[in-house]
Amino acid sequence: MNAQRVPLCVGVTGTLTPANARHERALGALKRVAFDAGALPFRDELVKWLADEHAAGRRVVLVADGDPMVDQQVAAHLGLFDEVARADGNGSAADRKRRALVERFGEGGFDYAGSDAADLPVWAAARGAIVVGNSKLADRVGRTTHLLRTFAAPQVSLRTWVKAIRLHQWVKNALVFLPALLAHHFTDPAVLLPAMLAFLAFGCLASSVYVTNDLFDLAADRQHPRKRRRPFAAGVLSVRAGVNASLALLVCAVLLTAMVGWGFGLVLAAYYTLRIIAGSAATHIELSFWLLAFSVFVFLSLGFVKRYAELYDSRKAGKLGSHGRGYGADDLALIMNLGTASGYCAVVVIALYINSAESVALYHHHKTMWLICPLMLFWISRVWMLTTRGHMHDDPVVFALRDRVSLLVLGALGLIVLLSI
Repeated sequence: MNAQRVPLCVGVTGTLTPANARHERALGALKRVAFDAGALPFRDELVKWLADEHAAGRRVVLVADGDPMVDQQVAAHLGLFDEVARADGNGSAADRKRRALVERFGEGGFDYAGSDAADLPVWAAARGAIVVGNSKLADRVGRTTHLLRTFAAPQVSLRTWVKAIRLHQWVKNALVFLPALLAHHFTDPAVLLPAMLAFLAFGCLASSVYVTNDLFDLAADRQHPRKRRRPFAAGVLSVRAGVNASLALLVCAVLLTAMVGWGFGLVLAAYYTLRIIAGSAATHIELSFWLLAFSVFVFLSLGFVKRYAELYDSRKAGKLGSHGRGYGADDLALIMNLGTASGYCAVVVIALYINSAESVALYHHHKTMWLICPLMLFWISRVWMLTTRGHMHDDPVVFALRDRVSLLVLGALGLIVLLSI
């Protein structure tokens, strides 16, 4: 049979797109966001090949067994299908697809492109197989059906999950150790253990929130030049996997909190801006007013850096809004002013602390700590200069961890504190 006369039938979920459109539509309904199939992450190499086959005169058929509205949107968006074949009725998804295609084209009268081992019965009824997946799946399919072509699909690895839960963001949670460090009790096991548990609890809860936010921000992230590569936005990790991971991380956070104590738990409930307070609650070391004041200003400044970087990219792409948030590209000048002012206020707090009675009592060479001020002024000024020039990563924590100058400044600050003791 002439290959060009054999219909080419293609599945949607996992094949055309790694995402589960039905799950994403349900998630969008919770946020009251209209579903847009055009925003789905499609497999570009496969779509290009399908387009070439269609242009050569081959009949290309979308095999739809999910939400009819979603399937029609996908077909309309790609514009390369001659028809949409519904796979309705009873039985498993594979049985429905096999039955629909055999009834429509006959046994061995079609080629099928799929991506899941569950579709083996569909491939078995096809003339030829196109496999989206790894070599192991291709080998299984090839035992029963002539293998025409394979398309590689990104595999989920430990690195994928490390990126998804934002493990690098756990660096922020090191702030729970500050009360013990500044009170010079860091070597006390009775202090170090609850601080470590608090660190892990914060990390699990933070990651749970990051995953949840990524799931609700799928549409917005896919319009962003960097965020579209995140595991959930790219479709490498599914919505279902994200929901399960978020719940598991939340349970871990609760269990760790129970081990530390529920005084810490009350603080953890308002975790995002209260990491240092949590460190105080976990270690039972009285919280310094100076430390709290400094953290408020410096993290407010970094928060404005993040907002500015996002809006700068949006304006560069010709988008003046910010995906439903309460600010837009027109606010860039104001955000810069607020951010730089907050950063400099943090340095003023440090200067006042160095001259305070508390500093004199804790540090034998407290005047050495004055070197912190010019270093912090340099770093904050540099961060904002890079941000306003469009050279800032949208996550300032990632920037600081990758930036050699920032790491040198951090090392110098640590050395100054040690010399001051």
